[in-house]
Amino acid sequence: MKWPAVAVFFALSVGPAGWARLQATAPAVESRDELRFVLVLTRHGVRSPTWTNQRLDDYAKDPWPQWPVAPGLLTAHGKQLMTLFGAYDRAWFAQHGLLSAEGCADAGKIYLWADTDERTRDTGSGLADGLMPGCHLEVHALAGDAQDELFHAVRKPDALQTQAAFAALHGRIGGRPEALANAYREPLDWMQRTLLDCKEQTCYVPGKKNLLAVSPSLAPGSGDHLAELKGPLTTAATFAENLQLEYLEGVPDAALGWGRVNGEQVESLMALHAAASDLVQRTPYIAHLQAAPLLDAIFRTMQQAESEKSVAGAIGPAGERAVFLVGHDTNISNVAALLDAHWLIDGYQRDDAAPGGALIFELWRRPGKLDYVTVSYWVQTPEQMRRKITLSLAAPPASADVYLPGCSSPEAGAPCGWDEFQSLITADLAKP
Repeated sequence: MKWPAVAVFFALSVGPAGWARLQATAPAVESRDELRFVLVLTRHGVRSPTWTNQRLDDYAKDPWPQWPVAPGLLTAHGKQLMTLFGAYDRAWFAQHGLLSAEGCADAGKIYLWADTDERTRDTGSGLADGLMPGCHLEVHALAGDAQDELFHAVRKPDALQTQAAFAALHGRIGGRPEALANAYREPLDWMQRTLLDCKEQTCYVPGKKNLLAVSPSLAPGSGDHLAELKGPLTTAATFAENLQLEYLEGVPDAALGWGRVNGEQVESLMALHAAASDLVQRTPYIAHLQAAPLLDAIFRTMQQAESEKSVAGAIGPAGERAVFLVGHDTNISNVAALLDAHWLIDGYQRDDAAPGGALIFELWRRPGKLDYVTVSYWVQTPEQMRRKITLSLAAPPASADVYLPGCSSPEAGAPCGWDEFQSLITADLAKP
């Protein structure tokens, strides 16, 4: 059994016949069941902000902190956290009989594929160090800085795609990007006061840009962007995530957000990031274009593990026990949107794809060769990251079972029968 997770019970909308089928084919995880395979779709670990300090400083009274690495790179602290996570994964796999508890004999049963960014490669390296210390487990990736379409499916969207993405996002905000500032006025005001160190509702610092005055707009995308949503909300989302990164990196309390916020307040301000991410990454049409190839690869890799035969398009060779895909929060949000998957972890906003967090796809078998899949979300808590706390089976990361509508049963672990899982993914991939 896995550690205690959030238990949520849902009423299935599949009708009596469908419910009976799910009960028959998607049993709860039981101790006699065999864990056959795990696929981990993880975000990279704690990184520095992607904006330069010069750009960030335009909006703040005081300079933003200097990070020990260039913009957008994994920090040493972030890599150490991923090593701790890798060691925990190994212990959990061993507990369930998937791998041996130590040594290098099972190194050939783990396959890691990372995006080509330095932060994702380094995250993969950190995981490998924890999973198989001293075993020189290889982290696979495309050569150089080539764009990996597994993680960045949309390279040059055509006019029809950008117009459709614009229309989809346009509909979700009622065609009024300026309305977002009113909808999130309170947290936006709070962010503005944090940036400019003022107590009143309206504040102004000579020479500094006003967050609330950022011109709202929505337009068809350019480059590899399907749609361009700009304004106070999306700008503040970047600042909120930067404050979260400071907290997770272990910036001292007196310096966190210039000493003007604490951990609980950072969590609250992340509501701005959650709202922006929901619009930009979880709008179904956008998510489908960006994540269908990745979900297809995940599905083929699961099929390969279930059939124990090579499947074209699968990640890694047949016979692997665990496959890690190291990407970005956008990848997790996009895939989750296609699956209509959600989670809530204490210390984070709903559906937050936090640094190092991962969607876990487990393939199980019951006696009688009845296979089923469970999906969950694992992430170190903010305090575990901030204090670099060693993980163990007795002190695990946080987790939540993920319920897949039309597939999962409302039992512990929310299992999906293998046939139902295949049907669900096939239907999701077929959506426009």
